[in-house]
Amino acid sequence: MAGLVEPAARKERLDKFLFFARALKSRTLAQKFIENGAIRVNSERTDRSDLKVGAGDVLTMALHNRIIIWRIIDPGTRRGPASEAQGLYEDLSPPVLPRAEQSPYEAAIAPRDDGAGRPTKKERRDTDRFRDGGD
Repeated sequence: MAGLVEPAARKERLDKFLFFARALKSRTLAQKFIENGAIRVNSERTDRSDLKVGAGDVLTMALHNRIIIWRIIDPGTRRGPASEAQGLYEDLSPPVLPRAEQSPYEAAIAPRDDGAGRPTKKERRDTDRFRDGGD
């Protein structure tokens, strides 16, 4: 039928999409996240929270100490339950690497043998009880 115009694909603000998809807890956090330049849309870094995204766009972000890559399936209309939020995107993220045996912080702490160093509160009480005749 001539004259019928196909409706344009629906798009949503980037901060709203991150909120709807439950990537971040609030729109305010989403706006700050975006303004810090921590997200790419279709391989282009953006700091505009009002950027319109829709189906087919690919988001790349560093979130929760890992790289997350999402292809948007539906921009969403509300922040629903987690099961609904997971239907808004396809997760293309690389697998999470196994954690190292120790973090750099833990590796920097010198080892200490049991009983060496300052006694714990429980150990001090036990010592006092022993010295005072074992109440």
